[in-house]
Amino acid sequence: MKMTPEEYGRMAKKASPGSPFPKNCLLAFLIGGLICTLGQVCIELYQYAGLEQEVASTAASVTLVFLAVLLSGFGVYDNIAKYAGAGTLVPITGFANSVASPALEFKSEGLVLGLGAKMFIIAGPVIVYGTAASVVYGLIIYLFRLY
Repeated sequence: MKMTPEEYGRMAKKASPGSPFPKNCLLAFLIGGLICTLGQVCIELYQYAGLEQEVASTAASVTLVFLAVLLSGFGVYDNIAKYAGAGTLVPITGFANSVASPALEFKSEGLVLGLGAKMFIIAGPVIVYGTAASVVYGLIIYLFRLY
């Protein structure tokens, strides 16, 4: 059976279930906002405990990464992601989950070949792209003196 890409597109659209777009956007906004609010609360608490702004921000980032990995380990983060969708992709927690999940999935293959090697399956390209982009950005600033 031969069909054009347009015919295939119509057939796929007809067969796939609809997405509750407004509901998904609202949940992503609320959960993402809640994660960001938690980060801000951590910053405020660390500052109240006597840390300076920059140190408190770093400590809050470490706390969010720890919580995301902990929740990923217990399988809670994935359950949250089922409802929040893109809201759980808030950069620091989503990245922590993307590193922890494959590592946990392949831990039965051992520490080196399972946990160590599989840890960066998803996050690896992000790290490589981020590093390459920062080098290019730095070179542009250096060459054109844009600081």
